[in-house]
Amino acid sequence: MPVELVEKKLQGALPVHLVARDGLEAAGLAPSMVAWARVNGFSGEAGRTLAVPAENGALAGALFGHGDGDGALALGALAKALPEGDWHFASGPADPQLAAIALVLGGYVFTRYGKKAGKTLRFDLPAGADAARVRRIADGVFLTRDLVNTPTSDMGPDDLEAAVRTLAEIHKAEVSVIKGDDLLVRNFPMIHAVGRASVGAPRLIDMTWGRQGAPKVTLVGKGVCFDTGGLDIKPSSGMLLMKKDMGGAANVLGLASMIMAARLNVRLRVLIPAVENSIAGNAFRPGDVLASRKGISVEIGNTDAEGRLVLGDALALADDEEPQLLVDMATLTGAARVALGPDLPPFYTGDEVLASDLAAASAAVEDPLWRMPLWQPYEAKLSSKIADINNVTTDGFAGSITAALFLKRFVERTASWAHFDIFAWSPADRPHGPAGGEAQGIRALERIISKRFG
Repeated sequence: MPVELVEKKLQGALPVHLVARDGLEAAGLAPSMVAWARVNGFSGEAGRTLAVPAENGALAGALFGHGDGDGALALGALAKALPEGDWHFASGPADPQLAAIALVLGGYVFTRYGKKAGKTLRFDLPAGADAARVRRIADGVFLTRDLVNTPTSDMGPDDLEAAVRTLAEIHKAEVSVIKGDDLLVRNFPMIHAVGRASVGAPRLIDMTWGRQGAPKVTLVGKGVCFDTGGLDIKPSSGMLLMKKDMGGAANVLGLASMIMAARLNVRLRVLIPAVENSIAGNAFRPGDVLASRKGISVEIGNTDAEGRLVLGDALALADDEEPQLLVDMATLTGAARVALGPDLPPFYTGDEVLASDLAAASAAVEDPLWRMPLWQPYEAKLSSKIADINNVTTDGFAGSITAALFLKRFVERTASWAHFDIFAWSPADRPHGPAGGEAQGIRALERIISKRFG
């Protein structure tokens, strides 16, 4: 573990002084530290770390530039910038809980294929932080990152199922799987159609946990382990990151890990349609009409809009139980990235209370989210001349909104539903994590679920 939080005070731990921009005088530093900072051109600029020597040449501590009151996640940069050893904050950060989370998240390294974890830091747990909750949240984020970062050669439908079973075993959850042609027998025709061309059989993974009678929380995650685009094949550049097309599944599993580790009073259900959208003689085609579990017939305008198909069948199953909260997460559209970029996932809901709670939680834990409208007039863009609905529009506009409207057709009974169109990937290093697979929205959701059902 690159960053270890220690609840018992570390003897001899070196101080980290947080310095606002142009705030050397206000930081309460010794005159020698101020002089050293000035000699090195340090004035508290955001994200910069400056090691400070003692008179004997040993390390006396460090200064960290906190800019203009940058968010607590910026403190994650310390995980990489500080020399190995024992450290503590000289004065408490404004949000000790989020500061502790930032430190641990900033130390993440994906080591499956030989990359070394690197140095280890020990840090005094900031006063006011809950060590157990920090660990639960970090474990969920790390699980999500690890799953997304793993290439499809080791994260196909079989492997994704194995990951679910491993998590279930840790928390004594139950797992059932409907696989291959049994999907047709059990009425999940769209999941079967999308995944049938792959050598890895399509399946619906169903994990349940918690006491019977507890409030029902259901999480649905898109588990497309690789997406060629199907017969509407992507260019090679469009396939380079398609190992992350199961990022919705990875994120709901990370959230499930947090919920189960906290032993929240919920009846948790996690549904993951796990498929690979491949090309073979039996691949589904543009122009095909698919049946669905909901009874809605779907004309295929594009085989590269497959995620909404597998989610439709899974959401129909989830909706049958009318859970108190139904959440789906999916790397669904490029349109969401065009509109909001990679760092700000849109979410859609008709529940005004949930929307307000999500906005507040997003700000509180620095987990960016942005509400987008379920603009009903756009549903006409999904019309079909021969079926109930088409899986894409013809004009190319409002792609993320129309995808959300497509999914909404499969949720009729559940009052509180939210759809998250996430990227599940960071294109660049950030203080709280390296470039690569990323958890998006699940820390905000953990906060909401903990408050509602804790």
